[in-house]
Amino acid sequence: MKKSFRIYSLIWALCLAVFNVIVFVTPKEIGGASKFTHSFWIGYIFITVAFVGQLVCAFFAFKANNLKKFFYRIPLISLSYDGLGAMLIAGSIFMVIPVLPEWIGIIVCAITLAFQTVAVLKATAAAGVVSDIDEKIKAQTFFMKSLTVDAQALMNAAKTDELFEEAKKVYEAIRYSDSMTNDALSALDSQIEGQFKAFADAVEAEDVDVAKANAASLIELMKKREQKCKLLKAN
Repeated sequence: MKKSFRIYSLIWALCLAVFNVIVFVTPKEIGGASKFTHSFWIGYIFITVAFVGQLVCAFFAFKANNLKKFFYRIPLISLSYDGLGAMLIAGSIFMVIPVLPEWIGIIVCAITLAFQTVAVLKATAAAGVVSDIDEKIKAQTFFMKSLTVDAQALMNAAKTDELFEEAKKVYEAIRYSDSMTNDALSALDSQIEGQFKAFADAVEAEDVDVAKANAASLIELMKKREQKCKLLKAN
């Protein structure tokens, strides 16, 4: 992400440079009067502030440590672009028409900047909320996803056909169960974890009878868990 931001910064700097070139190489007088009036500088300063704000938004977006978080923050870049575009239009009007009252330029540009700031802040808050929800979901599904990986590994490690069949039943019971968990399921999840360990020990010891008994108990626990998950979602 840092490399991408460096490239983005170069493009941003080029755009700002082009803006300044256009501003300062155009005729310095309009209608016989200097264009560098208070209205001109008001428009120029507000546009420059919008440019800087856009880079800040991009920096925050590219600061994301993974692609998913960057995706959540893309609206910051698009909204800051829109705000910069609006400010370019508003500011340019006062730069090109220096006879316009200064107070009107300040009010119009300030309102434009305020709308841009509010929109960016809302997008930032939304990105944070979505990211927090995503992290919460990851935490809530980690147990079952991890157990699924362990069950698959145990199935592949089974040394006999009978043990493989039992491990396959357990794997499928875990794989197709609800992956979400919460505090209400913690006690049952602990039972499942302990039962799975006992089943894994039996498979590794090639004790078919014990493995079958543990597999049956584990599958029953998974069914019970599934029923509780449905009940929790219904409520």
